[in-house]
Amino acid sequence: MTAHDSNPLVIIGTGLAGYTLAREFRRLDAARPLVLVSHDDGAFYSKPMLSNALSQGREVEALVTADADTMASRLDARVLAHREVVAIDRERRRVRLADGETLDYGKLVLAVGARPIRIPLQGEAADRVSSINNLEDYRRFRQALRPGATVLIMGAGLIGCEFANDLAASGHGVTVTDPAPLPLGRLAPPANAERLRDALQALGVAWCLGDHVVRLDEAADGRLEATLAGGERVEADLVLSAVGLRPDTRLAEAAGLVCRRGIVVDHLLRTSDPDIHALGDCIELDGQVLPFVQPIMIGARALARTLAGHPTEVDYPPMPVVVKTPACPTVVAPPPAGAEGEWRVEADESGVESRFVDTAGRLRGFALSGDRAARRQALTAELEAAADA
Repeated sequence: MTAHDSNPLVIIGTGLAGYTLAREFRRLDAARPLVLVSHDDGAFYSKPMLSNALSQGREVEALVTADADTMASRLDARVLAHREVVAIDRERRRVRLADGETLDYGKLVLAVGARPIRIPLQGEAADRVSSINNLEDYRRFRQALRPGATVLIMGAGLIGCEFANDLAASGHGVTVTDPAPLPLGRLAPPANAERLRDALQALGVAWCLGDHVVRLDEAADGRLEATLAGGERVEADLVLSAVGLRPDTRLAEAAGLVCRRGIVVDHLLRTSDPDIHALGDCIELDGQVLPFVQPIMIGARALARTLAGHPTEVDYPPMPVVVKTPACPTVVAPPPAGAEGEWRVEADESGVESRFVDTAGRLRGFALSGDRAARRQALTAELEAAADA
C-alpha cells in the first residue's frame, strides 16, 4: 500500500449513497481508514419511505434504523455528524470543515445528493412553502400537519403524486398544481398518467393541471391562500413544494470539478479529478441524471470495487421506477431519449399496459398501471433481451 493509499477514504454525505458505498467498501477492505461527513445527525433511514409513511402509520422516529454511533460501529468508521465541508483542496488532498478542522484523504467521494428546486413566488407568505428532502424536513412537516389539515402540493411528478396519495389516504384534503396537463410529466405516457390522475381524484385529490402557483399570501383565518397563474385561488393549511430536485454541485464547482446538470463522472464514477469520485443524485453520467434508488445501489457496488483496487465500470441494466401510489400502482421505464418508435397501449378496467416499440419492433420502454403493474418483471426481462440484441 502506498502512502497515498493509506490515507483515509472520505465520503461526504450519509444518505443512501454514502452509507451504501461505505458498507460495500467495508466488505472488500476491512483495514483502510474510513470517514463519513454528514451535515445532519448521520442517522440512517430510508428516504423513499418519507412519501408513504403517514398512511402506513409510521412515526418519524420509527423511520430511523440506526443512529450515527451505530453506523460508525458497524462500519468501523468515523462518522462526523452535524459537520459541513466548505472546501476541497485538491492539491493537498484535503477537505476543510466549517469549524476549521481539516481531513486528509487518499480518495474522496462526493455523495452530496440533490437540492429542492425553488420556485420564486410573490406574496408575504412566499417563505412558508415546505419542501421535503431529508428526515428533518419531514419531521417539521409532520409537526405542522394537524388532523384533517388541507395541503396544496406544487408539482405532479413522482414525489408529488406519492405525497398526494399518502396525504389523501390519511384523511387530508389535497390539491395538486402543475403546469403540465397530466401527472408524472415526462415519466409516463398519457394513458397511464390519465389512469393515475383519475385514481387519485377518486381518492379525493383535486387537480389544478396546466396551471401553477405564482403568489402565496396569508388568508384572514391564518391559513394560506395561493393564487394560480390562471387566476384561481386555493386555500390550504400547508403548501408543499414537490417540483423536483437539482443535483448539488456547489462543492464540486467551487473545487473546479467539471459540472453540467450534475457532477460529471465517467463509468468508473470518477470526476475530472482522478482522486475524487461521485455517487448518487448529484452525478451526471453520459448526460443523464438518475435520481432513483436502483442506480445508487448498482453504482455503490461498482465504486466500492474500484476504491478497493479493482477498477469496475458501472453498468446499468433497465431500471423501472416504481411509483408508490397504492390508489393506482404504477411502474415506468421510459424509453431512451431520442428513441424513435411509438407507444402501443392496452387498457381495460384492471389497468393499462403501454409498450414503447422502436422502428425495428423492439421493446424500448414501458409503463404499467393498476393490476398490469404485476408484469414489471416480464417486461423488464424483455427490455434486457432487446438491449443485448
